[in-house]
Amino acid sequence: MADVLSQSEIEALLASLSADTGGSSAPLDAGPAMSMGSMPMSMGPSRAGPARPISYEVYDFRRPDKFSKDQLRTLQITHETFARLLASSLSGYLRTMVHIDLISVEQVPYDEYMRFLSSSILNVFSLAPLEGQAILELDFGIVFTVIDRLLGGTGVSSKRAEDLTEIERSLVQTLVDRALAQWKAAWADIAEMSPTRQLTETNAQFVQIVPPSDTVVSVLFEIRLGDARGAMSLCIPYVFLKPVATDLTGQRWYSPVTPVPSKEVQDRITAKVRTTKIPCVIELGRTQLAVRDVLGMETGDIIRLDRKATEPIELRIGGRSKFRVRPGTMGKKLAVQVESVVHGEA
Repeated sequence: MADVLSQSEIEALLASLSADTGGSSAPLDAGPAMSMGSMPMSMGPSRAGPARPISYEVYDFRRPDKFSKDQLRTLQITHETFARLLASSLSGYLRTMVHIDLISVEQVPYDEYMRFLSSSILNVFSLAPLEGQAILELDFGIVFTVIDRLLGGTGVSSKRAEDLTEIERSLVQTLVDRALAQWKAAWADIAEMSPTRQLTETNAQFVQIVPPSDTVVSVLFEIRLGDARGAMSLCIPYVFLKPVATDLTGQRWYSPVTPVPSKEVQDRITAKVRTTKIPCVIELGRTQLAVRDVLGMETGDIIRLDRKATEPIELRIGGRSKFRVRPGTMGKKLAVQVESVVHGEA
C-alpha cells in the first residue's frame, strides 16, 4: 500500500462515507496529500450511533437572574406576611374588611416594570441603612375608593382624574406611611430597616431610581375593598437588596432550633430586670359608697372597710396580689412588714 493517498482517492473515500450515512458532505480542500498515519486502517461502514440531542436552556442577557429560587421563595413568604399585616391594619383604619392577595414575585428589568404602569400613584421611599430607593405603586381606582371611605363615604368613588388635590395627597401619604410601617414589620426577621417616604408622583416619567437595564424585584398585589378592586406593586432594585441577599434564605423561616443567648447577654438582661421599677400597691381594704356619700364627705369622716385592723393586708405588684403584710412605720415614714407569700392568687 502506498504511503499517501491522492486527491481523487480522498474524494472517493468521503463520497462513500457520505453515501453510508445518508448525508451530504461539502468538498474538502485537503491539500495535495494526506499522511496515512492520520487515516484509519479499516474503511468499513461507520458504526457510530445517532447523535444525542443537546440539552440547553434559553438565557436572556437583558434579563439576568440575580436571585436564586430559594431567595425568591423567601421574598414571596415575606410579602405574603406584609399583605396579611397591611390588610389587618387597613381593615381597622377604614372600618371595613380589606383583602390583599400576593399575585407574583418576579425579577425583571426596571424599564419593563415601568412600561406596564398606567394610571398609578408612585411613592418613592428609602430604607436606611441601605442605600438606594424603592417604589410603592398604588392604582388610582383603589386610592380614590380609600379616600372616599376616609372622608365619610361608602367607599364608592367615581373620580378618575389622574391628579390629586392637596387634601387627597395628604391622605395618600398617610396611607403609604401605614403601608411602609407594615412592610418594616414583615422584614423584621431578615433585616432591620427604617422605610421613609420621600416622593409622591403621578407621572412615571419623573421617577427614575435605577438605570433602565438594572434588575428589580417586582411584587404585585391585588387589593379588594368591598366591590372595588385595584392593584398595588413594589419595585425593589437588586442593588438595593444586595447587602442583605445572603439573609434571604429559607433556613430563617424553617429552622427548628431557637438560638440560645450567650452568657453575657443573659447577665445583661438579668441586670436590666433587677433594676426595673414596678408599681407596688398596698390595699388596706375595699368598700362601696353611694355617690351622695362621696359628695358629702368631710375631714375626719370614717370609712368602714371589709377588713379588720388586726388582719394582714395585701401588697399588689403589677396588679396581682403577691404578699400579705402588716402596716407600721419606719422612722417618720409609713412601712409594711411582709408576713407571708400569696400563692396561686390573681
